[in-house]
Amino acid sequence: MTGITPLVFIMLLVIGVPIGLVLCLAAFVYILASGNAVLLDSYPLKLFSSLDNFGLLAIPLFILIGEIMNGAGITTRLVRLASAFIGAVRGGLAYVNLLANMFVASILGSATAQIAMMSQVMAPEMQRAGYDRAFAVGVTAFGGLLGPIIPPSIVFVVYAVLAQVAVRDMLIAGILPGLLMTGLFLGTVALMGLRYNYPRGERLSWGERGRALLRALPMLAIPAVIVGTILAGIASPTESAAIGALVAALIGLFYTRSLKLSDFPAILLRTGLNTALVLFLVAAAGVFSWVLIFGQVPQTAALWIQDVATTPTAFMLLVLVMLLIVGTVIDGIPGLIMVVPILLPIATGIYGIDPLHFGVVVSINLILGLLTPPVGIGLYVAASVTNVSAFRVFRMALPFFLVACIALIVLALVPWFSLALL
Repeated sequence: MTGITPLVFIMLLVIGVPIGLVLCLAAFVYILASGNAVLLDSYPLKLFSSLDNFGLLAIPLFILIGEIMNGAGITTRLVRLASAFIGAVRGGLAYVNLLANMFVASILGSATAQIAMMSQVMAPEMQRAGYDRAFAVGVTAFGGLLGPIIPPSIVFVVYAVLAQVAVRDMLIAGILPGLLMTGLFLGTVALMGLRYNYPRGERLSWGERGRALLRALPMLAIPAVIVGTILAGIASPTESAAIGALVAALIGLFYTRSLKLSDFPAILLRTGLNTALVLFLVAAAGVFSWVLIFGQVPQTAALWIQDVATTPTAFMLLVLVMLLIVGTVIDGIPGLIMVVPILLPIATGIYGIDPLHFGVVVSINLILGLLTPPVGIGLYVAASVTNVSAFRVFRMALPFFLVACIALIVLALVPWFSLALL
């Protein structure tokens, strides 16, 4: 690429220009600086063609499910379900926090939204029960890591479009990694509970647990319908998302009765605005990737990486370090948009790494950056909605960060977790 383009790109990022505009403007500057003005004729066409993909229809539907769920009181009932079965053990509310995050993750699919929502739900509850507030916020924030892993996942849908792999396969590839992360986080809570003597919750009778399960069963139908129809091959991810949105709306209208028909215009407006933000990033990604190819950036990067990493294992470890740094300053989807066009051809073409395995690792790696200082957008979201210092949150949640890093290394080096269900 011409020398001025990277400078413009960095300058725009530093002054706080939204990443979608940064990508579009950097591509425009490259075309002007290269003197290849004929590319300007293709610029708007490339923006449009980047969105000409059926799989992208899943994104507004997944966002709609999350908006409906927020208004239908589903989150509170899922928390009560988790609390009924595991709340009485030592550190019970921390377990409840993680399990509730797992349930919500299977519906919401967005790390930042999940962290913001669950921090407001769980952190005050844990503080009232005697937990340190910063620890409560930290557990909630790292529980939000499950959002982009357990299907449905907007991040995985975007990666599938960028990598030109089946959205269904990408979503299925995230199931075992999501369960692995959940299990490791639960183990971390158990060890910390012994070390810090966390409080126990109230033990419920089996009858009370059964009633809590019955009350939450309709909510569990949402992820069951989404994941079940995909796994069974009955529906595509887009179709399953539409069914899930319908089920969520029916539950909110007729079961929890927290939704009214008059709420739907506002829900649809928020869905449209959030969808526009994501899809604009995808369109900008198409133009930026197009420019990268013209500038031979992937080829140049491939030569450098081959000099540094001589084996697939060395390549994956190098990617983990690079993407953790990228993830600290750039959100998950924009990060994918920037790195996938460069790294994916190298991973698949030179090192023979499966694109689905690579997608799982890259996505989790970038999302972990959301909770990594110095920037750590997810940390600041959790801290701002709960009025706690972001540094203190990270310090209290450091064991979860270390466990997440270990899990990421395991997932990077053992493709079985990503590919076993395919």
